Amino acid sequence: MSTVTTSPGRAASVPPAPSRRRLDWRLRFAALSLIWGFSFLLIKVGTEGYAPFQVTLGRLVFGTAVLAAAMAVRRERLPRGARTWGHLTVAAFLLNALPFSLFAYAELTIPSTLAGICNATSPLWGMALSLVALSEDRPTRVRVAGLGLGFLGVLTVLGAWQGFHGLDATGTALALLASLSYPVGWIYVRRTLAGTGHSHLSMTGAQLFLATVQLAVVTPLFTTLPGSLPVGPLLAIAALGALGTGLAVLLQYGLVDEVGPTTAQMVTYFIPVIATAAGVALLGESLAWSTPVGAVIVLAGAALTQVRPKSRAASRT
Repeated sequence: MSTVTTSPGRAASVPPAPSRRRLDWRLRFAALSLIWGFSFLLIKVGTEGYAPFQVTLGRLVFGTAVLAAAMAVRRERLPRGARTWGHLTVAAFLLNALPFSLFAYAELTIPSTLAGICNATSPLWGMALSLVALSEDRPTRVRVAGLGLGFLGVLTVLGAWQGFHGLDATGTALALLASLSYPVGWIYVRRTLAGTGHSHLSMTGAQLFLATVQLAVVTPLFTTLPGSLPVGPLLAIAALGALGTGLAVLLQYGLVDEVGPTTAQMVTYFIPVIATAAGVALLGESLAWSTPVGAVIVLAGAALTQVRPKSRAASRT
């Protein structure tokens, strides 16, 4: 459920941080997996009391506040330049405003477990898009096989052999479209914002701020003020923003910096497992046999799409 510009191409180099004692990266990896895995449950709870656009706006407000505080502590400045801000506006829409809103609308009619599994298709969409959008990212037989296997897993989750019986097509399509939006945004960022010279924190702080502005404009046009303020859904939105968007970004930065993007991105494969467990255990969502089986196939396919061929230089050493 990546929301920032660190995948698959890093928007800017991270300046070396001063040496300080940090929590073991494995514990931070587990925390990030739990936070993003529970995000789908929090979205579901939030939509029980507020409109989807309101859930997304609240999420972005709380997430932006966390990054703003982090920037203040680290004395980071916002990026400069009209061109950079223009590209960040597009990135904010593709990586935050659009997918966050689509997932919120999707979970009005589909369980959080299915939304979490749909999110795991992002690497598959990314692989498919990279074949035509990134000339340097050439396919291999293993990666193409992973793409086919992954989409076979999607069909298994959706129960294609029984005509998608009992499936809300609109909600599922919205969740899959949200998952597609992430790799579209990553490819856009990779083409337009690589090498800007700004830190990831300042770039993503600006990105979340712009997404918040976008939702602040759209939300009043399509929703009305709630007659009451249900506490449970409001707390879920606050946690979704502060933890699932704000703190998660900071954890992801640290992981990418310490263990590299490949290992850090493996969190993607734990998200649907946690989302499914949380939805079943805490929300009482039903689980057919095809859901976990299809999810395993999706994750296996997604893992294969991330296999990179060894460079010629490396093979000669």
